[in-house]
Amino acid sequence: MRIFLLFLVIILLLLQYQLWLAPNGMRAVMQLQQDMQVQREKNSVLAARNHLLDAEVQDLKSGNDAIEERARSELGMIRKGETFFQVIEKND
Repeated sequence: MRIFLLFLVIILLLLQYQLWLAPNGMRAVMQLQQDMQVQREKNSVLAARNHLLDAEVQDLKSGNDAIEERARSELGMIRKGETFFQVIEKND
């Protein structure tokens, strides 16, 4: 009976070792869960950015307002009849 009990205790210890300390044990599972959470947060940030870019693409495809805004801000274009004022700051 003692040998059987000792055998069961050894098996229990081996199983506990595999569960908690082995490379594929609970520690690895917890690390993978943390990695998944970090990746989900990154994905949500990227999904929000993609949504904004998609909205901008749709705006550029459908209307002239976005095109005009880009032409004004990036290329410095103005309409006929508009007056352009350039303010130059004095360097001290």
